[in-house]
Amino acid sequence: MSQKISTTKVSTKKVKASGANIGTAKDTAKPQLAGSKSSAVPKFQIAVDIKSNGAVSSCQINSSKSSSSKTGTTSNTLMATNPVSDQEKRKQISVRGIASLEGVTDIKKSFNRHLHFTLVKDRNVATTRDYYIALANTVRDQMVGRWIRTQQYYYEKDPKRVYYLSLEFYMGRALQNTMLNLEIQTSCDEAMYQLGLDIEELEELEEDAGLGNGGLGRLAACFLDSMATLGLAAYGYGIRYEYGIFNQKIREGWQVEEADDWLRYGNPWEKARPEYMLPIHFYGKVEHNPADNGDSSKPCKWVNTQIVFAMPYDTPTPGYGNNTVNTLRLYTAKSPNSFNLGVFNTGDYIQAVCDRNLAENISRVLYPNDNFFEGKELRLKQEYFVVCATLQDIIRRFKSSIFGCRDPVRTSFDHFPEKVAIQLNDTHPSLAIPELMRLFIDVEHMSWDRAWAIVIKTCAYTNHTVLPEALERWPVHLLERMLPRHLEIIYVINMKHLENVKKHFPGDSDRLRRMSLVEEDGEKRINMAHLCIVGSHAVNGVAAIHSRIIRESVFKDFVELSEKMGEKNKFQNKTNGITPRRWLLLCNPGLADLIADHIGEQWPRNLEQLSKLNDLINNPGFVRTVGQVKQENKMKLASFIKTQWGVDVDPASMFDVQVKRIHEYKRQLMNALHIVVMYNRIKADPTRDFVPRTVMIGGKAAPGYHTAKMIIKLINSIGKIVNNDPIIGSRLRVVYLENYRVSLAEKVIPAADLSEQISTAGTEASGTGNMKFMLNGALTIGTMDGANVEMHEELGGKNIFIFGMKVHEVEALDNAGYNAREYYERTPELRTALDQIASGFFSPDEPDRFAHFVDNLLNYDRFKLCADFEAYVECQDKVSEAFKDSEQWTKMCIANIAASGKFSSDRTIAEYAKDIWGVEVNKDLKIPAPHEVLERAETENLHDF
Repeated sequence: MSQKISTTKVSTKKVKASGANIGTAKDTAKPQLAGSKSSAVPKFQIAVDIKSNGAVSSCQINSSKSSSSKTGTTSNTLMATNPVSDQEKRKQISVRGIASLEGVTDIKKSFNRHLHFTLVKDRNVATTRDYYIALANTVRDQMVGRWIRTQQYYYEKDPKRVYYLSLEFYMGRALQNTMLNLEIQTSCDEAMYQLGLDIEELEELEEDAGLGNGGLGRLAACFLDSMATLGLAAYGYGIRYEYGIFNQKIREGWQVEEADDWLRYGNPWEKARPEYMLPIHFYGKVEHNPADNGDSSKPCKWVNTQIVFAMPYDTPTPGYGNNTVNTLRLYTAKSPNSFNLGVFNTGDYIQAVCDRNLAENISRVLYPNDNFFEGKELRLKQEYFVVCATLQDIIRRFKSSIFGCRDPVRTSFDHFPEKVAIQLNDTHPSLAIPELMRLFIDVEHMSWDRAWAIVIKTCAYTNHTVLPEALERWPVHLLERMLPRHLEIIYVINMKHLENVKKHFPGDSDRLRRMSLVEEDGEKRINMAHLCIVGSHAVNGVAAIHSRIIRESVFKDFVELSEKMGEKNKFQNKTNGITPRRWLLLCNPGLADLIADHIGEQWPRNLEQLSKLNDLINNPGFVRTVGQVKQENKMKLASFIKTQWGVDVDPASMFDVQVKRIHEYKRQLMNALHIVVMYNRIKADPTRDFVPRTVMIGGKAAPGYHTAKMIIKLINSIGKIVNNDPIIGSRLRVVYLENYRVSLAEKVIPAADLSEQISTAGTEASGTGNMKFMLNGALTIGTMDGANVEMHEELGGKNIFIFGMKVHEVEALDNAGYNAREYYERTPELRTALDQIASGFFSPDEPDRFAHFVDNLLNYDRFKLCADFEAYVECQDKVSEAFKDSEQWTKMCIANIAASGKFSSDRTIAEYAKDIWGVEVNKDLKIPAPHEVLERAETENLHDF
């Protein structure tokens, strides 16, 4: 590596000696700094200097001087004696000619240029935000050359491409992650320091790209990072929502939603691609060829449609230290230029213009529901919008050849599955299956059987939930009106599918009903999960226990059919993972540096190397330093909490954290009840020995999810009483982490002592927050659910606090007839806590506020909170006892870090690549840098974006 992997901020930990000269292109090693940082570092360096910073001097390309130096003649003489074609002249237009250098001086020049020439500001009027945007553009310059070079490389090599379709990409901030992956963070840090700017202050100004609700969208973001790091030719496709996940405000304890106008100040990372804008059709009717007698499996015409255009915006996604920069393409809806002539001719020009906005509402806002299906027409439009645009783009790219011609060259689709892999992230992009069939049959005029065989070989489906309310089931009447051709195709798929079921299970009519894509009971609906399974060659769950539940329960019928058909390995497991670059190297630089000092610097690429830390568990010096790093992180978070929410927390207390979407199955309510139990214990005997705790709970509730919003209010109501009770003092604090998001997670997770992963067994598909806490040295209290099971296995059953019922015990309790009141009656601490809540102890302003809420819990405790509560409290007592021995606790933390290697998203993506996509991972691939030669591709007309 050209620099140590440390991401420690120069501006906060080390400072430059006065007059030091740093500025060569090779100057990427972390500078050794001394002295004290002074605010007197002059900003007069931020000034216009055309000679050093101007566009002319920095962008001269293969100048005549360089040509003449080789030939010994002037360029004019050369051109006169040897006429050069325009095509030869254009070879001067090359990324090699303008490739940026990465030294401190070069970064300062680029920053200066962008401030003056891009933002048109000087230092006298520039704001801190202007400085952030100038820095972002400077870093982007370093990335763009690699981005173009990556596409040139793919265009030349023509590898199989992976397309990851997701309605959510929860990317978070890009600046620090980009600097880290390009390995220029130290240089940028030093450059900003020399210019008298605090890089951390600039980083804090970046808006989170919150284009996702939670785990599903964040997983997609981690996967993009890993696909680039592993050298896969991969593309993410989604929607460029104008408003992302709402900003959560807590007002008088209640959640209030505010629009997330994340594009208000622009987005320096994206590039609009109007040349690739595509038409999307809705509504209309289907015309069949009379000779086909209404056969929907034959080519048809979809006519009288309403058209919306999909405008792509590309965001670069860099790999770690390998010069690979892949593309996330997000579409925004654009109205066609033509007016509604009926309105226009009446003279209502203003109304005609305003009506254009209706079409553009498709990409206006992210639906804020997580693990809950809401069959809204706009949501269906969003799902088809992204699928339709994506597949047109995929086919365009497939047809292009490496010979540089913009005309379609590939005319045969026989090799389509060998060049294209499409991964459906949950059922949201499930319409890709009938849409691809429509394109093959109606546009490319394939036969049904040939088209269907290609679709199945190309598509794969990831299931993310087993909760019935989360599974998508679209009403037939809605599909019939909005997407009439697709409904016809789905009906044909279903007919042929049921014929296949009959063939393998003759006489089993109930099985036909269960396996049909069309649900007939009540309102007729299309089961989108069934469509995905039938139309894919691979179906995977996201944790071992989740995949087992899928095979043995939720999709058991389809597994049996697959076995009858001789399909091998159609139903698989791919346990989720997280990128160690963002979730350790970026967010916890102190720990990252410490690890690198002891086991080397290769672990961010190969997380399994963390197992070497097991050899250091009994090293007193290492254990002590790990504890110090954790304490420093806790002190920083305590300071942040004081600044943000005015709550004093004790950094020496146990930081007990539960951060995730608010949902009944995640059981934040059980955590809240435990807070009440601890409160009551202190009140009952203030002199007793009590391990101090700061309980932090954070997460957003879907705006229409009343119970989840009541849980937030209850937590805040409990916190208000606890935090203001003088008898309690600092022994117990409750903090609600308002507006939990990626950038807040990066502050909270490194400081956590205890991670709460307490969902009812069999309800959480995987979870990825659990992995992030484990990687950063927090211990887990949890059930045997989701990825907790595999964490328990990796830890050898030690150094983790497991409690509660297992999946089979939950099922047995349900079958026996579960009665929450029985547990209420026989668990005194639970009964006291619920009685206090119901009686208004925590809501004196409105004593009966939570009475109905408690009554519902006791009458309909769907997620077995009361049944697991006693075991949970007992396990928490063990946690408190363990925390008393700080040295042993730190050793347990190290054991967790050492065992977290499996949970890298690099491992997950490598498994997808090998078992599902059929592509080769090349960890050692390093695409030639922009200033290096890449044969042939630069001389052709690149057509790979």
